[in-house]
Amino acid sequence: MSQILTSRQADELHRALIAYLTAANLPNTAAALRQELNLGEDVFDPATAKKYEGLLEKKWTSVVRLQKKIMDLESRNHILQSELDNAAPTSRQNKDPVAWLPRAPPRHTLQSHRDPITCVAFHPVFSSLASGSEDQTIKIWDWELGELERTIKGHTKAVLDVDYGGPRGNTLLASCSSDLTIKLWDPLDSYKNIRTLPGHDHSVSAVRFIPGSGNLLVSASRDKTLRIWDVSTGYCVKTLRGHAEWVRDVCPSFDGKYILSTSDDYTSRLWDVTVTNPEPRVTLIGHEHVVLCCAIAPPAAYQNLAAMAGIKKPPATSSAEFMATGSRDKSIRLWDARGTCIKTLAGHDNWVRGLVFHPGGKYLLSVSDDKTLRCWDLTQEGKCVKTIGDAHGHFVQCIKWAPSVIKDASVNGDNGEPNGTPKKGAAVTPDTQIRCVIATGSVDLNVRIFAN
Repeated sequence: MSQILTSRQADELHRALIAYLTAANLPNTAAALRQELNLGEDVFDPATAKKYEGLLEKKWTSVVRLQKKIMDLESRNHILQSELDNAAPTSRQNKDPVAWLPRAPPRHTLQSHRDPITCVAFHPVFSSLASGSEDQTIKIWDWELGELERTIKGHTKAVLDVDYGGPRGNTLLASCSSDLTIKLWDPLDSYKNIRTLPGHDHSVSAVRFIPGSGNLLVSASRDKTLRIWDVSTGYCVKTLRGHAEWVRDVCPSFDGKYILSTSDDYTSRLWDVTVTNPEPRVTLIGHEHVVLCCAIAPPAAYQNLAAMAGIKKPPATSSAEFMATGSRDKSIRLWDARGTCIKTLAGHDNWVRGLVFHPGGKYLLSVSDDKTLRCWDLTQEGKCVKTIGDAHGHFVQCIKWAPSVIKDASVNGDNGEPNGTPKKGAAVTPDTQIRCVIATGSVDLNVRIFAN
């Protein structure tokens, strides 16, 4: 011990030990130690010993706290080192929205649902976020403050999807459910239920407003069909048939001309909805299990995806040149508009539940039943450059990126375009501002907000 401690430190320790033994009512042991150390009461009297009472306990608990702090810091250092190894510098990511990626911990964890969360959707203008759950409710949150604003009740079975959009100057919230209905809610009138759309013969698994149309909505159902609705009248204007099984997800292109759908029949289909009787323009075949989710790439990603596909000049003729699908086969596939799989992204250890392209076009983000959120770099052949391993404590069922803000847009879409919808042919332009905000929902009953 003399080699580790200085003589003064050793003396302090001895005195603290004697004080501790005396306070612990162990006088014989204390006396024996005094005798061994030649610390008689003339040198170390009871009054002086009183000053040393509790010192040993304080030092001991301090060491335990420091050990825990060191372990926490080592763990955080490991995470930061992993980020440095796999991605762009964090400082640059934070400054440049095009390079921003989510990082743990989340800004907010929103708790109120009583059953697994199935879906989330951002309001195109305000800081409102809607979440749907198997508890049959929709909850509206302020994602900036992390506070619950209201709970909406109306569905009689699990809410499976939600989406904001609708007529110019009048953003609506649409929801769909296992109760076979789609419901429309008015955010400007305390989320009053203004219309219910019946017509599907089984659970309605996905619902999306069609950009550019103003009043059209597309839904996907377990009855093997997709339906297009006019929300102003409540009528179904088109029924799309082609899938052989449950249609799980649907995603419209940014200009509303195309719709991508996924199904239990292991396929995805791209539809041209500008024609009177839409037929699948292309069928994407390759997954080995149910295809659960899909996303159409924004034009900002065309250059990166074209390079991956071996095309020198990125195409600019279509709003659905490239797509991504996620499946129960644990893989993500990237496709071109001709139905060719240009890349398979492997890394998830369980079903892939949700996909979203980074508005800047450089990344694709995915969530899975393996509880992770993964970021795939499209400039590096789809390499997984970041994994948030503790995104949730259970299966992650959905992910959404907050819509980019159109700087010259008036609040609530009075500029003549549907809310939060880029002008035709636009990707992320100088007139749009990327919002670095992501929401995820999970079977762990939590909605999480990852934000810059």
